[in-house]
Amino acid sequence: MDIKPLKIGKFTLELPIIQGGMGIGISRSNLAAAVSNSGGLGVLSGAQIGHDEPDFETNTLQANLRAIKKHIQKAKAVAKGKMIGINLMVAMEHYEEHVEAAVEAGVDIIISGAGLPLTLPAHLKGSQTMFAPIVSSGRAAKALLKNYDRKYQVAPDMIVIEGPKAGGHLGFKAEDIENDTIDLDQIVRDVIEVSVPYAEKYNKEIPIIVAGGVFDGADIAHYLELGASGVQMATRFIATEECDAHPNFKQAIIDAKEEDIILVKSPVGMPGRAIRNPFSAKYGIQREKIKKCYNCVKPCNPATTVYCISKALLHAVRGEVDDALLFCGSNAYRVNELTTVDELMQTLKNEILAI
Repeated sequence: MDIKPLKIGKFTLELPIIQGGMGIGISRSNLAAAVSNSGGLGVLSGAQIGHDEPDFETNTLQANLRAIKKHIQKAKAVAKGKMIGINLMVAMEHYEEHVEAAVEAGVDIIISGAGLPLTLPAHLKGSQTMFAPIVSSGRAAKALLKNYDRKYQVAPDMIVIEGPKAGGHLGFKAEDIENDTIDLDQIVRDVIEVSVPYAEKYNKEIPIIVAGGVFDGADIAHYLELGASGVQMATRFIATEECDAHPNFKQAIIDAKEEDIILVKSPVGMPGRAIRNPFSAKYGIQREKIKKCYNCVKPCNPATTVYCISKALLHAVRGEVDDALLFCGSNAYRVNELTTVDELMQTLKNEILAI
């Protein structure tokens, strides 16, 4: 199968592969720059990105805003003009401040989900930063496109469809995920259909990107043949030398078996997918006493939450894997070795060409 370069605004990617943003601290400047230099789009995660700043515990917001600028600028310097993105969750506290910091740092595109990024275009006026909402249905895509058109007279520069086999928080009901009743292919067709009139109206390409359980070249080829412009992959990039994750987290991905990949319930009420470990076995039985709130996501209440998700993810990035929430995609068990980003991208390229 021939590989059509992925065009996003003024950028052209050699490979139609976007590396998904992974927090806390799993995808920062090192991984993002490596992916962009290998022909894809590298994406930082803005979730508690300043976790290793000296004042993170005492001045969390400012540490994160400072780190956003530092890591975007570092990634762009290493990538030498290639495209760099950042993932910012709508549900995060101080969302607008994080967006503004990313824009000031010159990030090329903001990818935003965990809620509908209805006001995102308002924060990008006068900048070169592009934007891409994350959706889980044609209905959500239609609502966002209509909103952007009516309120801001713009269309998004890309749309990411996140399916039920992704890692982290999932935009579906737990029972639908468990019963495997979600037809991702149909969602892709629906989103492509609703995006066409807006692409025509604004005379621009709106690439449709598919995420969630994408593992190899055959998966990528399938979605390209379905009409998508590219895919977003995250879990496979964890087990790379350039990934910003702790080596213990990388090894946990490599060691995971199929039965170790489970659905968990986030403190904010959303289902998520992670690796079974001692932490996942106890969190549903006993409530953790929250000693410090990191003000990470808006729906969370420290007085009633079962556990602190920031603390659980901080354990992951620090390599304390038994006490951590280890987010991963449904195919994590298929990862069996550590590789480099360039080797992974070349493997995926060869697999697509072989289809």
